[in-house]
Amino acid sequence: MYVLKHGIKRNPQKRWALPDRIFFGHGACAILAGTFLRHPPLEGIYGERIIPDEGFSGNHIYVTNGLIAFDYHGYCARERLLEHHERSWASRNAGWHCTIAKVDFDLLDKTELNRRKMLGPDQYPHDPIPRARQFLQRRNHAEAAARALRAATRLAADYRPAVSDPT
Repeated sequence: MYVLKHGIKRNPQKRWALPDRIFFGHGACAILAGTFLRHPPLEGIYGERIIPDEGFSGNHIYVTNGLIAFDYHGYCARERLLEHHERSWASRNAGWHCTIAKVDFDLLDKTELNRRKMLGPDQYPHDPIPRARQFLQRRNHAEAAARALRAATRLAADYRPAVSDPT
């Protein structure tokens, strides 16, 4: 996990100057997910939110169909994203736990985002929605999602319990 230098998230100009993956991975994940959902390149996708327990950092929003997920890393198995996120935060914060919740609010609405301690699109030095659109347009969504689905299917098969013969 990439760790920002102290003070960058509080400095709008420095935050805006970050490379796209870091920008969307450290605070603008809701903007990326909301832009994805406005014109989804795939069907059956919805937003999910990682909500850390009280007193912990590590909030994150991504889009998923329940099996694969997309965030600033690109597409991957949803379980892999969740394991990576938990492992990264728990390694730096003993006792870190979270809740996963389906997003039930507009990810591009400032009031809704502020209510959840996130910035709305008009609270950045420039409009982040075109930046998110460009980030999304650089991907072949069908190909990347298919690759992630194959990985997720293999991952699920690895966790399948052995079935005993009832006879």
